[in-house]
Amino acid sequence: MPEAVIIECLRTAVGKAPRGTLRHARPDELGAAVVRRLLDLHPQVPLDEVDDVIFAAPCRRPNRA
Repeated sequence: MPEAVIIECLRTAVGKAPRGTLRHARPDELGAAVVRRLLDLHPQVPLDEVDDVIFAAPCRRPNRA
C-alpha cells in the first residue's frame, strides 16, 4: 500500500443557506473548487500523483441534553 500524505485541510463556505450565493452549487462543484485551491496552494504536488481525495460532510443532529 502506498504511503498516504495529508497536505492541508480546506473547507467550503456554507453553500445551502436559503439566500446564500452558493445555494445552487452542486456538491461536486464545491469539492472541485477545494481540490483546485489545494493544488494552487501546493504546486509541488504533481497532479498525476494524486490518487484519492477524501471529503467529509458534517451530519447535523438536534442537540441532545
